[in-house]
Amino acid sequence: MINPWTPDGVAAPTCLQRPFVDTRHGVTRTDEYHWLRAENWQAMFRDPSLLDPVTRAHLEAENAYQEALMADTKDLRANLVAEMRGRIKEDDASVPLADGPYAYGVSFAQGGQHRRFIRVPREGGPEEMLLDGDKQAEGTSYFRFGGVDHSPDHRFMLWSADTNGSEFYPIRVRDLLARADLQDLVETTNGDAAWASDSQGFFYTRLDDNHRPYQVLFHRIGAPPSEDVLVHEEEDSGFFTSIGRTRDGAWIVIGLGDHETGEVRLLPARSPAGGEQPIPVIVEPRAKGVEYSLEEGGDEFFVLTNADGAKDFKIMVAPAHAPSKANWAELVPHIPGRLILAITSFRTFLVRLERENGLPRIVVRERVTGEEHVIAFPEDAYSLGLGGTYEYDTELLRFTYSSMTTPASEFEYNLRTRERVLLKTQEVPSGHDPARYVTRRLMAPSHDGELVPVSLLYRADTPLDGSAPCLLYGYGAYGITIPAGFNTDILSLVDRGFVYAIAHIRGGKDKGYGWYEAGKREGKANTFHDFIAAGRHLVREGLTSHDRIVAQGGSAGGMLMGAIANMAPEEFAGIVAQVPFVDVLSTMLDDTLPLTPPEWPEWGNPIASEEDYRRIASYSPYDNVAAKPYPAIFALAGLTDPRVTYWEPAKWVARLRAHTTAGNPILLKVNMAAGHGGASGRFARLEEVALVQAFALKVAGRAA
Repeated sequence: MINPWTPDGVAAPTCLQRPFVDTRHGVTRTDEYHWLRAENWQAMFRDPSLLDPVTRAHLEAENAYQEALMADTKDLRANLVAEMRGRIKEDDASVPLADGPYAYGVSFAQGGQHRRFIRVPREGGPEEMLLDGDKQAEGTSYFRFGGVDHSPDHRFMLWSADTNGSEFYPIRVRDLLARADLQDLVETTNGDAAWASDSQGFFYTRLDDNHRPYQVLFHRIGAPPSEDVLVHEEEDSGFFTSIGRTRDGAWIVIGLGDHETGEVRLLPARSPAGGEQPIPVIVEPRAKGVEYSLEEGGDEFFVLTNADGAKDFKIMVAPAHAPSKANWAELVPHIPGRLILAITSFRTFLVRLERENGLPRIVVRERVTGEEHVIAFPEDAYSLGLGGTYEYDTELLRFTYSSMTTPASEFEYNLRTRERVLLKTQEVPSGHDPARYVTRRLMAPSHDGELVPVSLLYRADTPLDGSAPCLLYGYGAYGITIPAGFNTDILSLVDRGFVYAIAHIRGGKDKGYGWYEAGKREGKANTFHDFIAAGRHLVREGLTSHDRIVAQGGSAGGMLMGAIANMAPEEFAGIVAQVPFVDVLSTMLDDTLPLTPPEWPEWGNPIASEEDYRRIASYSPYDNVAAKPYPAIFALAGLTDPRVTYWEPAKWVARLRAHTTAGNPILLKVNMAAGHGGASGRFARLEEVALVQAFALKVAGRAA
């Protein structure tokens, strides 16, 4: 029998071994592939041509090997792309959102890859094209918009774009009357910016040499960037800096924080006078483990916080002129198990998005009376999100709703009359019948008795006798919840007989903040056990078999993939690890990398703590590769990714290939013109999705 994974004349690349020895806390590690790390990564992210030629040759050899082993899926991938593209409305457009004399929105040209930013006069009139993403992307191999924001007087627009995947977003200023960019250009930013209330300039964040946002500056329109005024400089490399403006236009909000501690500073939103250096006021000094954020309320602020043991958060209120913690008064109390996710305020109402029993809901509170009501939804598992709003003095709320079988719907809701108006339903041009599909939620018992929610989607005619292949997705980090929402891409697998499952494992906030805490630092192993338990439960329930499960995860979810590959390789037929964070110990020991200091609260600091070192070493996927029968593994990376550097998956794949005792393929694809998010453009990204799905189908024996 011909093995489809070993075509004649195709050999896997052999990676050079140059042992690098590192001793910490009395423990010595040898890393034979350390040399793949780009020592000039700061410069290389700006100019990928600076990559070491030997490293480039190795990555290109990996790409050639992957292409050879997946060559027999070329027609399948073309079919998958055609199917997925057929579910996308090519000339799609948002429902414009009102702000003063205009309503702003986005649209796509027929066949267009990138967003176009438009506005229409609120009282009627022709649509204006403000910024055409397809035009701006001409001549680039990669293009992704960052922040786009019109000025309060509607004369200008800030916009930024990354053109190589390294997440540098130079900020430009567009004159909306002339439809042309001004000479103003602010570089070395992450695109985070906020207009001054008089529209004469904007506040923005600047990146340091290690790609961390650490300064806030003010740029006056027409002035050279050399004259920009420094507003704040963060001295703690573990705290990232963000900037925003309240919707009432009164305040600039500077957010500072890591994964468990926050601090907010305020300053009036006006442009500084000539020579003036604004001094932001600290709302409440940072305290380890305390998070808080502000929402405007006219003469008061609403504070969403976990202070004083409010693990699942509570809402406080404070006077705008004195918003420190000493003046906070409780408005919505902390209730264990009810996680308050976000709040949005209006002149007469306060809206909160919360999760209870694993499902989200929207609660509306009248500010004067305190009366509350819940916006209800019919399904047992769904995704819910608060929509954006520019205006503060309004009683209209936007929200979105979908489920794994129901396309996304956008509603406008009158907070006073409770009237719900459907503004838009996601169109699936090739057709979609929800009745053909089944969505369910199971509870999988983990190693310690905790029940892990698992969301399922499959066709109604899929046999549930263990013969169906399964794509099991997981993430489990940073408190991020994976919603059970509508995903047109996954229908291509489901229509081919796959069961699609999302394991809502610890490390996310699916069951409250405690669910997150139980999957970080000391509890990190729970994340891995939960995912393995989800797979075992699906097998027990007859939904699939271990030799038919393909696991998938990306970034921190890619670390999950590496861990389960080491812990239970025989329980998975294949593993897809996208931009996988697999060299955890080395990365957490490298305090020059962009995300390392801010992520010590999430994983631990192995530089300062031997306990943290040994714990991370116990699960770090790269450090625990051993002689085992690994399943088929497909790793994907981006050359200019500043979040998970390309050398992590490259090293992991090399070590896996050298140690596996099975004949299954270990593949690596490095996108040489992209970063963390993969290919840019709404259709270009489908090529990568199709490649991943073709791998899963090939592993499952359904690629024909």
